[in-house]
Amino acid sequence: MSDFIPAARPIIGDDECSAVDRVIRSGMLAQGAEVASFEKEFSEQLVDGRDVVAVNSGTSGLHLGLLACGIGPGDEVIVPSFTFAATANSVALTGAKPVFADIDPVTYCIDPQSAAGAITSRTKAIMPVHLYGHPAAMDQLAALCRQHGLMLFEDAAQAHGATFEGHPVGGFGSFAVFSLYPTKNMTSGEGGMVACSTPQIARKVRLLRNQGMEKQYENELIGFNARMTDIHAAIGRVQLTKVAAWTKQRVANATFLSENLRGVTVPTVASGARHVYHQYTIRVTQDRDRIGHALREEYNIGSGVYYPIPNHLLESLRGFAAGIDLPETNKAATEVLSLPVHPSLTPGDLERIVVAVNSLVNGRPA
Repeated sequence: MSDFIPAARPIIGDDECSAVDRVIRSGMLAQGAEVASFEKEFSEQLVDGRDVVAVNSGTSGLHLGLLACGIGPGDEVIVPSFTFAATANSVALTGAKPVFADIDPVTYCIDPQSAAGAITSRTKAIMPVHLYGHPAAMDQLAALCRQHGLMLFEDAAQAHGATFEGHPVGGFGSFAVFSLYPTKNMTSGEGGMVACSTPQIARKVRLLRNQGMEKQYENELIGFNARMTDIHAAIGRVQLTKVAAWTKQRVANATFLSENLRGVTVPTVASGARHVYHQYTIRVTQDRDRIGHALREEYNIGSGVYYPIPNHLLESLRGFAAGIDLPETNKAATEVLSLPVHPSLTPGDLERIVVAVNSLVNGRPA
């Protein structure tokens, strides 16, 4: 049997190893010069110079960003249900209520019309997710927030380098968070980056990540230990030099798949959007789980279902969602299947994926 094609494959090479070794030998392992340099370089390359604060995970970044913007008990923040639980978890951790909206069935991002219908007197913000690497409809969401006097936040965990109408994601909301988990389009091993719209928000995030202090022992507020280490920042700095080329390859891989797959619904890129394909997600209207299982067992190809249980149906979050009906979210959860699209794929790998999917879906060789 041919070698296994994983659904995702982090790329860690000699450059990253050398960077880690350099930091270890320096003796400065905690938050220091590497973190500061990473923040500056990430800002310049990916978010048009916005103030960026490095933290220990994307979830921490969401939590601290919300707190820095004043979200707390009694507030409501509108979020999509069709995403990883960290989005809603971060709202709940502040004491606020996550309010779930439905998705656009084409982009899988939050539907502005559904979000509008979820606004109440307690709503303080809308936090879209740029799901799978496709930007949400930021023009409509920004207009909705202006109309109702709401803040706009961005969960950009999967969308490094994505753009909407020529502007990078991470540059629209009061804050935006990028994840640096190993399977993301770039990684620091673990970590997150919070892009902030004002110096005041950035300073508050910095205080919150470091026990509430900017100067040692001068604690200004109650905070957390959510710092990024210099070891992680060193890995991230190397990855930052490579992510543009990796994204270009992801887009090329996605283009090949879309041009050759048959009998499934391939991703659509909305007008004005640049998709960076953290995931290449198709819709399979029949036997989705059988096809995913057969890809692995018969063709040695990995795949993933992101996300099989929407947030509003999770045991941990359904208490926030009594009486909510999200038909497009529920339908997507039963039909989506993400195929390998990572930049390590070879032309032969891509051909194997096409042959396997076309055979399984259409009942005959491609």
